[in-house]
Amino acid sequence: MSNRTITYLSNACLITCVVQNNLAETVLEAAKNSGAQGATINYARGTGVRERLGLLGVTIDEQKEVIRIIVSEDQADLIFEAMFLAGKLDTPGKGIMFMTKLDRVATYIPDAVLNSIE
Repeated sequence: MSNRTITYLSNACLITCVVQNNLAETVLEAAKNSGAQGATINYARGTGVRERLGLLGVTIDEQKEVIRIIVSEDQADLIFEAMFLAGKLDTPGKGIMFMTKLDRVATYIPDAVLNSIE
């Protein structure tokens, strides 16, 4: 067996933001300006709410962009708020977002960073 170890990070949160098509870059830019290091963006198709809100005269595109960002608990509230405001999620039909506390996160961490933490 090789001499490999797993370094687990704790105190991390996953922010998931589902927005209308073509809004992900704006939301991601706000997250980065607030301290986020990067994100994963996927494309999706929404159902359900489109029909209900369409009755109110609000047209909602079924094409969605899903942004996922892992951040430390210390940064989570600031980044969450920046993303919410950038995506105009206080407007009907723009999207939804939520935050989940992560039990464990593992990825490559350079030795220099690990040594500076210890």
